[in-house]
Amino acid sequence: MILVNTDFITGKELETLSLVKGSVVHSKHIGKDILSALKTLVGGEIVSYTEMMNEARAIATKRMVEEAEKLGADAVINIRYATSNIMQGAAEVIVYGTAVKFK
Repeated sequence: MILVNTDFITGKELETLSLVKGSVVHSKHIGKDILSALKTLVGGEIVSYTEMMNEARAIATKRMVEEAEKLGADAVINIRYATSNIMQGAAEVIVYGTAVKFK
């Protein structure tokens, strides 16, 4: 599956299939949340949250690809990510794009 954030794939003629998306609400356990809160006092990267967001993006992307595969897509173009804070220590990640088939 080819994944791009452009609206074209060089050298390919595309047939649009459908909008596809994947999402996940992800959180860390309370112990890491407490340690992260303490980290905000001294500054710097909060590694556990960076890891959480990377995991969430990977899960959401996998779900989008699975949806595209069900449609018989060869690629997903115009991919975009969005995040929102659901509650302290939990975030939603959504990824969406256009599933296409090569002509």
